[in-house]
Amino acid sequence: MYNKLLNEACSSLYNEASMISREYLANTYLASSSFPSLRHYFTSFQEITDVRILVTRPDSEIIIDSDKIYNCEGKYLNDYDDTLLSNQTVSETDLNHMLPEKAVAIIYPVTFSMEIIAYAVLTKPLQPIKNAAIRYIDTIVLCYIIFTSLLMLVMFYLYVQTALPIKTMTRAAKKYVAGQFNYPMGRITGNDQSELAGAIKYMAAKMSDMNDYQRKFIANVSHDFRSPLTSIKGYTQAMLDGTIPPEMQNKYLDIILFETERLTKLTSSLLTLNQFENGGIPIDISVFDINYEIKRCSETFEQRCTDKQISIELTFDTKKLMVKADISKIEQVIQNLLDNAIKFSYNNSVIEIRTTERNRKIFVSIKDHGIGIPKDSINKVWDRFYKTDLSRGKDKKGTGLGLSITKEIIEAHGENINVISTEGAGTEFIFSLPSVSS
Repeated sequence: MYNKLLNEACSSLYNEASMISREYLANTYLASSSFPSLRHYFTSFQEITDVRILVTRPDSEIIIDSDKIYNCEGKYLNDYDDTLLSNQTVSETDLNHMLPEKAVAIIYPVTFSMEIIAYAVLTKPLQPIKNAAIRYIDTIVLCYIIFTSLLMLVMFYLYVQTALPIKTMTRAAKKYVAGQFNYPMGRITGNDQSELAGAIKYMAAKMSDMNDYQRKFIANVSHDFRSPLTSIKGYTQAMLDGTIPPEMQNKYLDIILFETERLTKLTSSLLTLNQFENGGIPIDISVFDINYEIKRCSETFEQRCTDKQISIELTFDTKKLMVKADISKIEQVIQNLLDNAIKFSYNNSVIEIRTTERNRKIFVSIKDHGIGIPKDSINKVWDRFYKTDLSRGKDKKGTGLGLSITKEIIEAHGENINVISTEGAGTEFIFSLPSVSS
């Protein structure tokens, strides 16, 4: 910076020396009568620009000096350095002790008729140039400090807004993976970070629910498998030990067969649900009459309805309602819903099955007038193994998987199933299927 400012000062002094030589010195022939006016002009110039002007004869005698305080008129510049006037620029000089401080000097020869008639020597102190360089550097350093401080603030802000929340969320995610689902996430700022933290907390809640579900699943499977296995083992052991006489073995063999069928049904239901979850069961879509399938499925429950003196009333919008679905899966849905309706209906009651068409959808309703579902259980009936207390005590054949399978089948078709129930008054299941225009 100092060298840059020094070069600029030398260039400016050279231009000024050229102008002074051209305008004031070469045309006056340096007549003695013009010295006072030139001296006055040069002194004013020095006061304004801090540039000292010396005019010397070819022999280095100073004839004009713009400085009033350190005036050197009559002295010779070459007294101590006879090569001084042969230079164009001299740095770090005091002109043989004629200047009060180090300066840069420009020496410009004044010519007339191809001869040198004088020299114009312009000097400028170096200390102001050094001070200006220091000021520039101080300004740059100050700007750098300010910029660095601002950059540090920006980096700190970015750290608080990004790195710190990510560390917090990473730590929380590790805790959730380790099973500490109640670990607090902490306060997260920023929209994106808050959304990500919310997603992690939601994932943790789902993991907690899944963990609870797995525990309940294992407990339910263990319970539902243990009961029939205990019966099978007990009766088989009793027959082998001779505790059960041969004439009574047929009775207990029937019980063993019944429990074996329970295990088969439970295993089959679990496999079906697992295949639905993994997308392993293909849906074979065909067009069929839903009314006909409802009639056919209802006939299979004739004996059970007769035993409980239950009647089934069918109400159809039209004689035929064609739907597009997997006929075997829909038969399973109807059978599951009818099985539930008969199981929880009172004796001497009616089960109503209705089909209606609205907005290119076929809606199937199966409604019983039985014990109903408690209000706090209405949203749990789709859960695996879920049974109300009434169900578990009333019917030991149920696996608690029928409604779960039903919901999976309907959703695999891209449709919906809903339940409406009042405890003590009955329950209605309604599901939809895509209609096929005739």
